[in-house]
Amino acid sequence: MTDRQHNAAWQAAQQWRERARQARPSQGTGGLRLLATWLLFGVMMIVGTLLGLFFLIIGWAMLPFLRQRMKKRAEAFRADHAQPAGGNGAQESTQSPDETRTSHVLEGDYRVKPDD
Repeated sequence: MTDRQHNAAWQAAQQWRERARQARPSQGTGGLRLLATWLLFGVMMIVGTLLGLFFLIIGWAMLPFLRQRMKKRAEAFRADHAQPAGGNGAQESTQSPDETRTSHVLEGDYRVKPDD
């Protein structure tokens, strides 16, 4: 044991243990404080869960309104970008013929060129 008493690391560990023992709170309030901490933690968990459920239900309730709004936006977008049907080939757009041809190809509108 004398070997351990001369070891600096062993002495430092002993001093640390002694300081920890002195800093420990009295045992009477430790149990009450532990119980209060666990109760507070449990209440916070329950409140957090209830808040999460509340916001989830609010989000689900808002989905139909959001869907209706998005449908209106999509319809307005389609109306803004609609091409007149059954045209005679005359384009009244500000696009160049190359851009018009490219947009028709992407939309799937194809024309057969006459043979010369």
